[in-house]
Amino acid sequence: MIALVTGASSGIGEATARRLAREPGAQLVLVARREDRLQALASELGGATVIAADLTDPDAPARIAREVEQRHGRLDLLVNNAGSAWRGRFGEAGWDNVRRHMELNFDAVARLTEALLPILRRSAPSSIVNVCSTAGRVARGNSGGYSASKFALAGWSDALHLEEQSHGVHVGLVLPGFITTEGFPQRELVDSARTRWMVSTPDKVADAIVAAGPGGKAERYVPRAYRIAAAMRTVAPGLLRRVLGGGGTAMTPATGHGDS
Repeated sequence: MIALVTGASSGIGEATARRLAREPGAQLVLVARREDRLQALASELGGATVIAADLTDPDAPARIAREVEQRHGRLDLLVNNAGSAWRGRFGEAGWDNVRRHMELNFDAVARLTEALLPILRRSAPSSIVNVCSTAGRVARGNSGGYSASKFALAGWSDALHLEEQSHGVHVGLVLPGFITTEGFPQRELVDSARTRWMVSTPDKVADAIVAAGPGGKAERYVPRAYRIAAAMRTVAPGLLRRVLGGGGTAMTPATGHGDS
């Protein structure tokens, strides 16, 4: 199995690379900006193709596709994991905050997928996993730009699966909630016995990615209890708004992910 993971230098991306490396015959393509960290991880895993790239660069998707084609000639799994979050209310942060979320969390994902889709089709059965967020189903105040990008990613992923299933390309979606990572230790939640259950780990997300990719599942929430909030958004939106009425918290949901 040839698997490409973006944002692989830390967090969920690094955990996913480690998890996939345990699969029989797995060969990894690791993508992120920090080449030194990718090289260290590749060495630790016994070898991998390393591509240092900023996914928002115009030429990045084509360059990555060329590398995959030349070095491997096929692609069985694409994990679109790279992403980031910048807090801010729209009245103060404005459109620019929305724009930069969309540029990395949605536009870069769509552009890379477009570049790699011919290889994925040719390698079918194959799969794409888009690492979204529970914020892509339920929005909170002070993170509207982030939610906008993740809502777009979730809707596009659903449509992409319907379009690509006839080509043998499965599209799965993983929606993490609060995840303990290097950048977001979630200390405020972890330190309280009342809220500790709300936090999960990158390793659990990596397991969900395998389930939503090679495992063929449509989507996975991590922790799974977050499905309840997504269901409330559909059946009781007014109640959910009251529950979330504080307009935002100091905690930060999983951004994905790792660097771009």
